[in-house]
Amino acid sequence: MKYKIIADSCCDLNEKLKKRLNIGLVPLNIHIGSKSYKDDEKLDTKMLLNHMENSTESPKTASPSPNNFMEAYKNSDNIFVVTLSSKLSGTYNSAMMAKEMLKEEIGNKFIHVFDSLSASIGETLVGMKISELINKGCDNLSIVDKTNAYIKEMKTLFVLDSLDNLVKAGRLNALKGKIASMFSIKPIMSDNGEGEISVLEKVRGSKKALRRLVDLIGEHGERFEEKILGIAHCNCLEKALQFREEVRKKYKFKDIIIVETAGISTVYANDGGLIIAF
Repeated sequence: MKYKIIADSCCDLNEKLKKRLNIGLVPLNIHIGSKSYKDDEKLDTKMLLNHMENSTESPKTASPSPNNFMEAYKNSDNIFVVTLSSKLSGTYNSAMMAKEMLKEEIGNKFIHVFDSLSASIGETLVGMKISELINKGCDNLSIVDKTNAYIKEMKTLFVLDSLDNLVKAGRLNALKGKIASMFSIKPIMSDNGEGEISVLEKVRGSKKALRRLVDLIGEHGERFEEKILGIAHCNCLEKALQFREEVRKKYKFKDIIIVETAGISTVYANDGGLIIAF
């Protein structure tokens, strides 16, 4: 049987994973003022970071159209789609609309769209789980059931180094943002289990925030020897490598992968941000 895994461009991959998983990515778009960026392999994230830093306007993101997903659905018999949390983006709805449109056009075809309830490296881990189940020879319905169970158990955490985008977007009062920056307050964010993001803790200083992030893994997870830890970094590879080493001292994960954020995740995490999922 011919299988295809498709994700939106918030699914962050490194070169090794791109070759191994062969995930087709459907790009979102990023708008900063009058300038637009397509979140594909041509996007220069360093340029994007520079534009965000020097712009007074908040970056905005736009979901792919259903037609974009329809194109990606062609030429495969069995398709599994992974999207950003439906609470964060309209991408899931576009993917579902494309599924119904294609069904009307060509008839029955197996397409299942997973709401990852996450973003970035969380989507990556979901894609890896689907690939693992395909390689094990699981049937389609079993893949759906096991992947949904994986999504339900998965935890996503991230720490922000810069609050600029939150202030520009009006999600954080400018004065409070300035005070937080002055005192080096680093918010640790978490999914709430339903695909929404909430502030878990506020920690003073980057080093303390990373140490706390290591501790939170133990507070929110178990059976680490059966799991993969995913780390996505926004322009801070050294920080990601250091974090990985601290995690290895405390937990016995089956594997730890590191990827760099692409465009959409770069907008969310901003310069120096770290996103983890397990």
